[in-house]
Amino acid sequence: MPSPRLCAHLCALGTTVVWGMTFISTKVLLEDYTPLEIALYRFILAVAVMYALCPRIFRHGGGWRTELLFLGAGATGVSVYFFFENLALTYTYASNVSLIICTAPFFTGLAARVFLGETLHANFFTGFLVAMAGIFCISFTGVTVLKLNPAGDLLAVGAALCWACYSIFTRRIFIRGYPMLEATRRILWWGLITLVLAVPFQESLTPPDVTSASMWLNFLFLGVLASSVCFVTWNYGLHILGAVKSTAYIYLTPVVTVVAACLILDERITPLSGTGMVLTLAGLLLSEKRGNVLAFLKAGKERR
Repeated sequence: MPSPRLCAHLCALGTTVVWGMTFISTKVLLEDYTPLEIALYRFILAVAVMYALCPRIFRHGGGWRTELLFLGAGATGVSVYFFFENLALTYTYASNVSLIICTAPFFTGLAARVFLGETLHANFFTGFLVAMAGIFCISFTGVTVLKLNPAGDLLAVGAALCWACYSIFTRRIFIRGYPMLEATRRILWWGLITLVLAVPFQESLTPPDVTSASMWLNFLFLGVLASSVCFVTWNYGLHILGAVKSTAYIYLTPVVTVVAACLILDERITPLSGTGMVLTLAGLLLSEKRGNVLAFLKAGKERR
């Protein structure tokens, strides 16, 4: 049996790979649905799947303070995060958004140091700078002039801050001993509730086209795999590795997106984006303590 830490690393890595590919499905769905509709239908499906996986309701103490943690995790990690990210894309370039969102590990590290007392090593900051240099190369391949849009870029910063808050809320939830499936279900449920609160601000909702195979394929991918399954695997990695180490895997998201776009959309990988991918991977390894990386590789060899 692999060690819990190896499983946690694999869960964080696998989750990042799936989340990096969600860009493709979302891009297809945006042709017929608004960002709010995509998020709403995605998490309706995700919550339904979570109740199918975990129909039993566990009774844990904690009162309203604990419920506020679930509300905070659901709002920051689901509704507000996706609202800020999708709205940012309407104001600024996707390259700007992808670059800024990847500052989430840095904000998470600072928040974990302040609120959880987790230790930050020099490698964390070095890895952040190296990874961001790589992500910059990936995001701005072919762009000769960096163009900023204050409104869109600030919304993207807001999304990165939301993910840092989600990591802290979730970490505090698991410290209280909640079962993984039930905790994830409650987080997604509160995320869905806060998403529904935004519906009145949209003129109308486009109902899903149940006759469309493409619609089913993309929403099943987003709702079942990218939300239900991946929120569980991500939370497991967060629980075992801590907020800092697990969130560092977010650096890989642009790398996965570039590879997926190359394979699915026939977009080419340029020398600059290839260099960026190498730098991003190096930054991820530097962000982890050297001893943990070696332990991870050793555990993988023992498993084989």
